[in-house]
Amino acid sequence: DCIFCNQKKITGCDEDYPITNVRDTIEDYLKTITYDCSPTVEIAFYGGSFTAISIESQTAMLKIAKEYVDRGKINHIRLSTRPDYINHQILQNLKKYSVSIIELGVQSMDEEVLHLSQRGHTSKDVIEAIKLIKEYGFIVGVQIMVGLPSDSLEKCLQTTKILADLNPDIARVYPALVIKDTYMEALYRSGRFKPFSLEEVILICKKMLIILEKSGVEVIRIGLQPTENIELGKDIIAGPFHPSMRQLVDSSIYLDMMKCLIEKLDKIEVLNIMVNQKNVSNIIGQNKFNLELLKTIYPIKKINIIQKCDIPIDSIIIDNGEKQIIMSKKDYYDRIEN
Repeated sequence: DCIFCNQKKITGCDEDYPITNVRDTIEDYLKTITYDCSPTVEIAFYGGSFTAISIESQTAMLKIAKEYVDRGKINHIRLSTRPDYINHQILQNLKKYSVSIIELGVQSMDEEVLHLSQRGHTSKDVIEAIKLIKEYGFIVGVQIMVGLPSDSLEKCLQTTKILADLNPDIARVYPALVIKDTYMEALYRSGRFKPFSLEEVILICKKMLIILEKSGVEVIRIGLQPTENIELGKDIIAGPFHPSMRQLVDSSIYLDMMKCLIEKLDKIEVLNIMVNQKNVSNIIGQNKFNLELLKTIYPIKKINIIQKCDIPIDSIIIDNGEKQIIMSKKDYYDRIEN
């Protein structure tokens, strides 16, 4: 385990997962799936470093998973692992058993952060692993952690830029949390580690999201998946945990977009904001934060949110009765520096 990691707490599984349970678990979950509503179905091996276990154990589990791919019940087999447990033999075996997505726990590309987190690998290992995975034709994902020991805004953004240049297909971004029964808990309790605040993480993740999306990398998650025990006061001792971290980050981007548009208007007493109905919550912000903030910054007396299904989901149209302006996330990204 790295200093931040307690996989048994994070996954909610207190025992090693027996191979004999793989088929039963797959069957149990397939009973809950309606294929019309779930056109893409995946088997995922998470909770550790899959390719660091013995090749025999990997093969035993993948052999079962491949049966469901061959029968058309499953579209993809996905797994997560470490950058230093990727080589030709491992990838040849994964390819043989129809694995299609490999996510690497990168965490950081800063050598000091990696060393202090006891990762046991270097940034060079990450670069070589991503290149090799791509060479074999897998979909490659990267997992980045924000706020590890000695981390900073500059280091997080440098990590993101390096990874974006390596052109992974997908990414996940997690804030570093102090999990119960980890070495980082000991560091925190002794005063040797201070986690980032929620506000700091939202700002950093926003900048990281912009870099990744501008580079064509799909960010599929920001923030740890909440579970019964994954919340502050239970298995999370401290740190910037929020059950809707992605929404906070997206909402902050849309707030910046609205500010950019409002600056182009002369008269803004009544502001009409037209958006796709699927994006209303991001525009409004949690507890109407965005709308209330706009009213304190600008002389706006009333804001009307108008839902329109024909507006692209990532676009905003604002109207003050005299002038109408539209902006997409891409338009906004093209205007700003990372």
